[in-house]
Amino acid sequence: MDQLIEIRKLEHQLELANRAVSRIGDHATVERLREFAAEISDRLRRLRAATLEAEIKRRSHKLWEDAGRPEGRDLEFWLRAERELSER
Repeated sequence: MDQLIEIRKLEHQLELANRAVSRIGDHATVERLREFAAEISDRLRRLRAATLEAEIKRRSHKLWEDAGRPEGRDLEFWLRAERELSER
């Protein structure tokens, strides 16, 4: 849940930075804001990837447990969890 809050916060900061860029005339300030927006975008991308990986891990574990905890089929359950989550 904390990750979702952080994602929303970063999305909001990115939106504000992009809006400010369109309203500011000073070139140096615009460049600093663009750099800041790029940093936020990168953090946002990494956080979303980590959140997705955690969701896949939880779902694949559930699928594995529901199947009776068979050995040697971890990749099968991981790929199935990825597919299910990507279809959402």
